[in-house]
Amino acid sequence: MKPRVKKGAEISPNATLGDYSELGTRCMIQANVHIGDNVIMGPDIKVYSRNHNYDSLDMPIQQQGKKYYQTFIGNDVWLGANVVITAGCNIGNHVIVAAGAVVTKDVPDYAIVGGVPARVLKYRNTGKVK
Repeated sequence: MKPRVKKGAEISPNATLGDYSELGTRCMIQANVHIGDNVIMGPDIKVYSRNHNYDSLDMPIQQQGKKYYQTFIGNDVWLGANVVITAGCNIGNHVIVAAGAVVTKDVPDYAIVGGVPARVLKYRNTGKVK
């Protein structure tokens, strides 16, 4: 089944979007982002796959180039409104990311995460808090 892209969403031609997945209104998905099947996204989500270099103090950050990463979102994932996923993060299968969370590290399968930075709150398959 073809994925659904809602109004104002932007997805790079070098990103992949799985079957039955849906990009919410005004989502932005960069290149090298791979989204699995049955992923639902609220509005205004940002998924990144690159960062600016900043090591040199002798030249502006703007002129130092970028680092590129692969960013993965598994199958059966729900991303709430205004979630940010930083470059290179891997989101496991069956994950829920709470609205407004900023994901800065990998998220394991079945985790429910939230906060800034996002942390595991509990697991869907056990109900246990980490």
